[in-house]
Amino acid sequence: MSLNPSTFETIVPSRYLTFSFPDPHHHRRRRHLRVAVLDSPSAVTSADVAAVWVPPGRETDWIFSTFSGHLQLLLSSTTTNQPLSRLILVGKTPSQSHPSSYNSDLHHPSSSAPPQQNLASLLLALSPKSAFLDNGEIPEIPFLIYEDDIVKSSVLKICVGPCVGEMLVENVELEIDGVKEFRRRLRFKRMPNFVQSQIRIVPKSKSRFKNLPDFEDLDFELDKGVLVQSYLSPMVAGISVISRFLERQMNSIGFRPKALCLGVGGGALVGFLNAQLDFEVFGVDNDEVVIEIGKKYFGLESNEFIHLFTDDAIKYVETLADNAIEGDKFHAVMVDLDSSDPTVSVCAPPMGFVRKPVLEAIRDVMRDEGVLVINTIPSSKSDYERLILEFHGVFEELYEIDTGNGDNFVLIATKSKIENALEANEGPFLSKLKSVVSRSYIDSIRKISKNTIAV
Repeated sequence: MSLNPSTFETIVPSRYLTFSFPDPHHHRRRRHLRVAVLDSPSAVTSADVAAVWVPPGRETDWIFSTFSGHLQLLLSSTTTNQPLSRLILVGKTPSQSHPSSYNSDLHHPSSSAPPQQNLASLLLALSPKSAFLDNGEIPEIPFLIYEDDIVKSSVLKICVGPCVGEMLVENVELEIDGVKEFRRRLRFKRMPNFVQSQIRIVPKSKSRFKNLPDFEDLDFELDKGVLVQSYLSPMVAGISVISRFLERQMNSIGFRPKALCLGVGGGALVGFLNAQLDFEVFGVDNDEVVIEIGKKYFGLESNEFIHLFTDDAIKYVETLADNAIEGDKFHAVMVDLDSSDPTVSVCAPPMGFVRKPVLEAIRDVMRDEGVLVINTIPSSKSDYERLILEFHGVFEELYEIDTGNGDNFVLIATKSKIENALEANEGPFLSKLKSVVSRSYIDSIRKISKNTIAV
């Protein structure tokens, strides 16, 4: 495409442009780079501009090849603690239009180094006038390095759901603190930087793994006994605040606690609650294709004690609340819903969920001694404080677990006052709970009093 040289002189919110540019490393071979330029969707006072060199071999990944992935990179990147006004992605031209498998062994480490000197003139030409200093000094456009734990990936399935749009199922090999681990992941194109669901997988033949040249040829089996999503174990730990009540109920013949999971994804939480803690689980997801993907690739089951429904979570709860009788109510309501708006950074729960009528409907489908456990990714401290105020306005008690990953906080709300909730005697249920999730999460539960946050 032909571009006017003045195109990039000003910041235009959410403007996204891509074009090809001759590769200065391979000018004789007439190779081209893909260049993508994205301006911040919001008014940014800083004129900070940065570039990212796309990791070789990852060019087709939605993180680098789509507007939504590029936007999430911009929103999560800063220079000198200032939000970026423009982020430029530079990388090899993708070999195909859809995500492909990746193997870091095929790419020499030196090829990952951003060619800053060779591209300096290009980056200056793509910088707005506001980036140039008043004293006439030419700015230096920094290259940011994208890093994650992925060593290899293999695409298993790309499909489209009526609500979430395009989605990707992949096996990945990770290297975490020098230790290899294999996982199966589900990602959505609308927010590809965020792993929606993941489960640990184990090679069926370790002897084959030692000399196998192709990661894609490995056969795996699912390990459903562990939760690898960083916030899921803290969510399960949140049930401990009602452990005394559950201990008393367990003396009843045939007692089985009931949980409602709003947001199913691959079904890791649904299956874990049923298999490890003997819950009867009702799972609700708004996309039928996501549920089918969970069944085919993540071991999600539908049986006598696992019931799956395709519906909007809020509508489902509101309808349930209108007709709820005590025997049908839930001991635990587990909420794992994130915003579907790709123009904002990852946040949870969605804004539509944090409304008094919705929270009251959830309270109405809970047993008197029930608990609501919700994963939150606050977009700011003030938003998190508003969330806590909303919960305090509906629920009797509120607790918190800091997951320790810097993003997620688990909020735990009870319908009734729970005496000495954090000092429960260790009966059979609590002992079982501590055997399947880290007791450090249970020990870290903190009560949030109503006067903790000033209005």
